[in-house]
Amino acid sequence: MAIARRGFIKAGLATASLAGSMARPSIVRAEAATTLKFIPYADLALLDPAVSAFITRNHALLVYDMLFGVDEAGAIQPQMLEGYTTSTDGLTWTLTLRPGLKFHDNTPVLARDCVASIQRWWVQDAFGQALALATADLSAPDDKTIVFRLKYKFHLLPDALAHPTNTMAVMMPERLAKTPSSTRLTEMVGSGPFRYVANERVPGARNVYAKFDGYVPRQGVASFTAGPRVAHFDRVEWLTTPDPATQVAALKAGEVDWVEQPLMDLVPSLKTTKGISLSVAETKGLIGFLRFNFLFPPFDNVKIRRVALKAVNQKEFMEAVVGTAAPYDAQTGVFTSGSPSASKAGMEALSGTHSIADLKRELIEAGYKGEKVVYLSPTDVPRINAIAEVGVDMLRKIGMNIDEVSTDWGTTVQRSVNRKPPESGGWNMFCAFSGGYDCGNPGSHQLLRGNGDGAYNGWPNLPKVEELRNQWLVAGDPAAEKELAAKLQAQVLEDVAYLPLGSYFQPTAYKSSLTGMAKGLILFTGVKREA
Repeated sequence: MAIARRGFIKAGLATASLAGSMARPSIVRAEAATTLKFIPYADLALLDPAVSAFITRNHALLVYDMLFGVDEAGAIQPQMLEGYTTSTDGLTWTLTLRPGLKFHDNTPVLARDCVASIQRWWVQDAFGQALALATADLSAPDDKTIVFRLKYKFHLLPDALAHPTNTMAVMMPERLAKTPSSTRLTEMVGSGPFRYVANERVPGARNVYAKFDGYVPRQGVASFTAGPRVAHFDRVEWLTTPDPATQVAALKAGEVDWVEQPLMDLVPSLKTTKGISLSVAETKGLIGFLRFNFLFPPFDNVKIRRVALKAVNQKEFMEAVVGTAAPYDAQTGVFTSGSPSASKAGMEALSGTHSIADLKRELIEAGYKGEKVVYLSPTDVPRINAIAEVGVDMLRKIGMNIDEVSTDWGTTVQRSVNRKPPESGGWNMFCAFSGGYDCGNPGSHQLLRGNGDGAYNGWPNLPKVEELRNQWLVAGDPAAEKELAAKLQAQVLEDVAYLPLGSYFQPTAYKSSLTGMAKGLILFTGVKREA
């Protein structure tokens, strides 16, 4: 299944020969010590922090702040908060904002802003939906105080408000937070260490962030998203350059400071280049998946989904991304490998040892009648394109009628929220990667929600999955949580909420003069340029 990787290498080498001429018209030499030039893995097509996409998450972590943070050890710590208390019965949580917080429009951060922001966030976020269900009343009795009155004990309240990836509980002014989460925000006003410079945006080419002088970091030691979030650059410029070879050439030539996700085939050359460093930022790994649309045939039929699951060979998917030399995990279940929730429950369904002839027969017996499958296939992000091509090949081999729609990742993100029939602009299947933080436990794991219209794109209705998840959320005991997570994984693989495709660790590449790179996610605070 190396065809996807070979395609990217060939295209990259062709474009690399253009280095220094028309291949990089918008990239200039990164000489200014106060400006950080960064090439993201894809275009920032959607700015609203309510969008579930890595690229939007990275943008949100620049612009916005959160009530709680997470340190590198996984401990939850107050961030925008001075502190919090809980009542003796555990049903009332009182959160107090720390002084001096203000938004980028120079208005103070008030408790009512935070209440509205939480209410916008918890409509779509998996952990947020659980918190909303547990909440009887959320109020702001004064400018500094946020009060949760719960229906039942929910010890994971700080975890829900702190989880650092899609989608995050970021705080914004009430006037913006009152916008329904289904309506995309176009005005970016947060209280984070950088402000978004909207008038310098060039869609598909450039996004600019400027240091917010009004940001007051909290005291303590910086650790992941907890502690002081210090901006050492006056400007951060995102320069979208989709071609992998051009990205690496720009870094080697000193025209940019940082390439978020260099193509894995080009990593060996970077390792031997003086002045360039590589590290793994997303230390929990990236987990590939294929997602079904449950609203329309053929994937409204669980028997058909089960045949597709049998066809998955994670080794083929991961080797299409990283080759055979780099490490990967071809035994990835529902939860992040190595996490407390990880188990082997139900993994026999992912053995990948079934014959093509048997799967073709089983697909027909399951009720497949040759329906066209509209399959969204992003072409501009190498790791996603690789698994997309393997997925197309896999499904065609077992007899599915695949209509592969080649598009860019931004369009895929936009189209994946469309609930119209596939023939009217909707879709049947798309592929992407989730992060280890997303899939580390049942609370934050968007892909295993089975609450219909409230679920992540694909909108499955899986009552047994929901029941087990709800039990996990209130268990409160590590042994009970471990047992419930195993049952939940088995049920998710029985119902086939999605297809897990394996996981790997993506290196990021940057000038060796940059220090302070965080471990956990792509973060711009703490990063500085040494002389």
